[in-house]
Amino acid sequence: MTILEQVRARAIIIWDAAGLMDESVEVTAAPLTVEQAIGKPEGHDFPIQKGKEKLMEASFKGAKGQAFTDTYGDYRGSLRDIASLDLAKPMSQAIFVATLNAVMRCVGQTECTIHCKDAGPAECSKLIAGHIRAAHGQPKIGMVGYQPAMIKALSTEFEMRVLDLDPDNIGQVKHGALVEGGWATEEVMRWADLLLVTGTTLANGSIDMFLNSKPVIFYGTTIAGAASIMGWERYCPKSM
Repeated sequence: MTILEQVRARAIIIWDAAGLMDESVEVTAAPLTVEQAIGKPEGHDFPIQKGKEKLMEASFKGAKGQAFTDTYGDYRGSLRDIASLDLAKPMSQAIFVATLNAVMRCVGQTECTIHCKDAGPAECSKLIAGHIRAAHGQPKIGMVGYQPAMIKALSTEFEMRVLDLDPDNIGQVKHGALVEGGWATEEVMRWADLLLVTGTTLANGSIDMFLNSKPVIFYGTTIAGAASIMGWERYCPKSM
């Protein structure tokens, strides 16, 4: 059973106990524009600004949840339908994760499921170095995913290596750190003392490889609901 399937199994137990599975509830998900998603942050090389990703948003009984994905589209169905989606399909993964975040927020079991905007990414990044030092000392950081404001903030204080799948970034020194491709994943994971992993890995099915013996901090809104269910450490102080 994959990590995402484990998350779904636990979520269904919670939804069942709350009496939601048998209700005729509509859940919608649709990709947001750049400005709807993150406003106008400092810098212009966030993946969503470059068109590499979209932010899918689900709404459930007035609560909203989001998931970054590169496979997106509109969807409408009952919660039972979404709980039965084929999680081997990328679009189904994103729909389920966005919905999970909205429903878990609705039942009061998670918070901060909406991406920060405007100055939020820069403000978040000013805090992350202190958070890591307090919780983990001075580790070598293996970062999974390209978050430019975080890289800029961390690369001056920590040894770090960055993994990304965007060919426009790979092989480039960005904000003080070399960006390496997927081929370097195992080496970086052996090298690092701490993994700082984008929550998007939950929505694209790659999360399994990063949950090993190394400490992991997930960042972002995509993994909000799953982190609450699974007890994972998550850093996302400026999300809403």
